[in-house]
Amino acid sequence: MLIDGVMLLWFILTALSVLFVAVDIRTTPENPVMKWAFVLFTAYSGPFGAFLYVLGCREALPGLHERYVAARWRQALGSTMHCAAGDGIGILVGAVIGALVALPLMVDFALEYVLGFAFGWTIFQALFMGEMFGSYSKALKGTFTSEFLSMNCLMGGMLPVSALTFAGNPDAHDPTQALFWFRMSLALMVGALVAYPMNYWLVAHHLKHGMLTVRPAGDGAGGMAGMDMPKESGADSKMAGMSMAEKMKAAESGSALHKPTPPVRVMGAVSLAVLTLGIVIKLIFAR
Repeated sequence: MLIDGVMLLWFILTALSVLFVAVDIRTTPENPVMKWAFVLFTAYSGPFGAFLYVLGCREALPGLHERYVAARWRQALGSTMHCAAGDGIGILVGAVIGALVALPLMVDFALEYVLGFAFGWTIFQALFMGEMFGSYSKALKGTFTSEFLSMNCLMGGMLPVSALTFAGNPDAHDPTQALFWFRMSLALMVGALVAYPMNYWLVAHHLKHGMLTVRPAGDGAGGMAGMDMPKESGADSKMAGMSMAEKMKAAESGSALHKPTPPVRVMGAVSLAVLTLGIVIKLIFAR
């Protein structure tokens, strides 16, 4: 069948892409968490992930990473990769469990959502980024909102794809078959695409980090210069001397220093609307 040849080519290209990113990113002055994020996302998205790594993170010339990743769209790309990589692990684990034990549709969705959110929030966000907040408990509190908004959009984008692609083909719901993993790859790619605008808004309003340049001590730029967002004017300029954790706290609270527009509660409603739409489509076209 044609799809078998397409999948064979896809998995070969994915293996080569993961190998390229895993080797090449070792010399990129990026935060270790973000390095893992790009490797994992490339495992989900094959050559598209490798392309996004080169386009959005790979240092074009020595010493220019900070300036290269300062563009907001690249910051938002890094934020989206971070979300999809961490959440994706939990979602895939939930999908495998749900398929193996034949969970009812909504129970399967709930398991994927809970595991995806839990892994993305407690490990990829709070645990790995805890240094930015000073403690794990503060990191849990400081990253909850951004993880919730991003996760809703990611799942909202994934659900229709998982429902509509290869509908009626039992192999697409069997973790022992290649078609299952091909379907989940497609779903995660579309989910990341849907989550990108929300991550752009989160980064623009200091509710989530983007790329994080890390250089060895004494190597010119040093520190995490790349975590600073593009320079802002007006009220945002007052936040220039604040740490990333302080910016996120000020933004979430809607302090006088920075009031996200639209407000966080409005964007929360938008994320829930995206998730709800995904669930409705999933229910309509369920297997």
